[in-house]
Amino acid sequence: MFYPTFDSLLEKVANDRNGKKLVFTNGCFDILHVGHVRYLQEARSCGDLLVVALNSDRSVRELKGPTRPLQTEQDRAEILAALASVDYTFIFDESTPLKAIEALNPDVLVKGGDWAIDEIVGSDFVLQQGGEVKSLQFVDGRSTTRVVEKMQDPPS
Repeated sequence: MFYPTFDSLLEKVANDRNGKKLVFTNGCFDILHVGHVRYLQEARSCGDLLVVALNSDRSVRELKGPTRPLQTEQDRAEILAALASVDYTFIFDESTPLKAIEALNPDVLVKGGDWAIDEIVGSDFVLQQGGEVKSLQFVDGRSTTRVVEKMQDPPS
């Protein structure tokens, strides 16, 4: 489910958690592709509830450049929220999701395999709280950048 405010998400997670293992991840998820789907399924398998923090349009432009995102934050949030593997989705506008990680205190923090554990924002905090940090399998050749490149240069 998509939560328009972080406070509403915090309240819902607090009500639902009840000893369940909470998994947290974040990303842009600009064009949903099979790499994203496999990654989110694997993330969900690490616990009982999955929170996906979605970069705002402003922060995607900051990270990926002026031509991105290709879809609005509202559309990206709605698409993510429709996936069976995702329990909660919210949009964050900060440069990193650290504040959200600290507020939610997830049991497991995950990112894609292109991230080393010590590079994952919030890893120190989660580990200090007794949680786990995982770098999940990267699906080689599957990325939004690759999809965009193929769209711009279709086969002849």
